[in-house]
Amino acid sequence: MINRRLFIGTLAAALAPASAVLSALPMPESTLIAVVRSPACGCCGAWIDHLRDAGFTVEETLSDDVDAFKDQHAVPQPLRSCHTALVDGYVLEGHVPADAIRTLLDQKPDAFGLAVPGMPIGSPGMEMGDQTEPFDVILWNASGTDVFARY
Repeated sequence: MINRRLFIGTLAAALAPASAVLSALPMPESTLIAVVRSPACGCCGAWIDHLRDAGFTVEETLSDDVDAFKDQHAVPQPLRSCHTALVDGYVLEGHVPADAIRTLLDQKPDAFGLAVPGMPIGSPGMEMGDQTEPFDVILWNASGTDVFARY
């Protein structure tokens, strides 16, 4: 029969080098997304929860004049929605899914940002049970707009 203390001591000694190597590895930094939204909008808060659940760090600013922020960042009128965010030099407009944001940050296209115009049912923050409607994530740049992803 194995002595429990001897077993635990041996196991700890065997694992110590591995834990030292793992603790020396840098921890991945969370990407910061700065969101500007109306204090009266509940779906914006749900979208922020979606981003945090996906591992993003979110800085939230409440504003009674979100349109001024949209104007400042040249969000085209047809692409506008209820909130606007900034991430790594890109503008995010509306209920953009976290995985589309990750793809944007991985690919780094020459673009101003991504938008989900309107407030489509089933987009992150706009969940309504089993109800969903298809929606596009639009990439916009100096040349115009393109569909970046379809949901």
